[in-house]
Amino acid sequence: MSVRTPDPDWHDDEPDDRAPANPGWLTDLELAEVRGRLPLLYVEAVPVRVDGLGQVTEVGLLLRANAVGEMTRTLVSGRVMYGETVRDALFRHLEKDLGPMAFPLLPASPVPAAVAEYFPMPGITPFTDERQHAVSLVYVVPVTGTCEPRQDALEVTWMPPQEAVAQSVGDELEGGRGVLVRQALASVGALG
Repeated sequence: MSVRTPDPDWHDDEPDDRAPANPGWLTDLELAEVRGRLPLLYVEAVPVRVDGLGQVTEVGLLLRANAVGEMTRTLVSGRVMYGETVRDALFRHLEKDLGPMAFPLLPASPVPAAVAEYFPMPGITPFTDERQHAVSLVYVVPVTGTCEPRQDALEVTWMPPQEAVAQSVGDELEGGRGVLVRQALASVGALG
C-alpha cells in the first residue's frame, strides 16, 4: 500500500504554477491543461450498510454545497493519482469524505460494480462533468463504522435502497449520478 503524505508545497487557496514536491499532485495549471487534453481516471464509491447476510439495508449519499452554493447530493469520489493503485485511491477517498472511523470494507477484487464515462458535453452518456472527460470505476463499499464527513461534504444521509434510487433523490445527485447509484445497487442485488 502506498503512503500519501500531504504536499507541503500545495496551497488550496491560491493557484500555484510551481511543480509540487509530491509527484502525484498537479498544479492548478497542469490539471487544467490535462483535463483539456485527455480523460482522467476516477474512483467512486456508493457507501452502504449491510445486514448479517450481506444484503444492503442502507445507502449513504453525501450532501454538499457546490461552487455556486446550491445543495447537492453526490458520492464519494476522486482522482487516482499517478503511481497509486485503484484500491489505495478508493480507500483514500473514502477516508477523506467519510472520516477515519468509517471502516470501509474494500472489495477483495478491484473489479468495479459499474464504469461511468463523464463528458463535458451533455447527451453522449447519462453522465456529465463540465470540467473534463473522465472515466470512473464505481464500487459498492460496505461501511461498518461511524461516518463523520470531512472536506466539502456536510453530512452523509443514510436511506433505504429504494429511496436512494427514487427520481426525487436522483434529481439531487449531480452529473447523472442517480443513474449510477441505480446501476451500482442493481449490480449487488439491492433493488429486488
